[in-house]
Amino acid sequence: MIESIMTFDLMPGIDMKAYQEWVSKVVDSLKNQPGMLEFRANRNMLGNPMSRTVTVWKSLEDWAIFSEGPWQQINMEFRRFATNFNVEIWGPSPIVKDAIRKS
Repeated sequence: MIESIMTFDLMPGIDMKAYQEWVSKVVDSLKNQPGMLEFRANRNMLGNPMSRTVTVWKSLEDWAIFSEGPWQQINMEFRRFATNFNVEIWGPSPIVKDAIRKS
């Protein structure tokens, strides 16, 4: 599994209705994307960056297909609403391969 993590700040004074409509389009696109396993969105309780999204992919190839395809248009539209983007791609640890959960 691969996690794609993006952090960003929303620009001041954006049209929140237009932003919410854009987010709905993105979620629909992700739901139909092969290899996408999970999508989460969070807000930073301490300030900046304001938001973070985490998308879990079956493989790096699945992420690359999305990144080189549908993401190109999504990203162009996203720049109307947000700034200070940072993207990280995380893969499994070779030492701790599975999540540790308290039983």
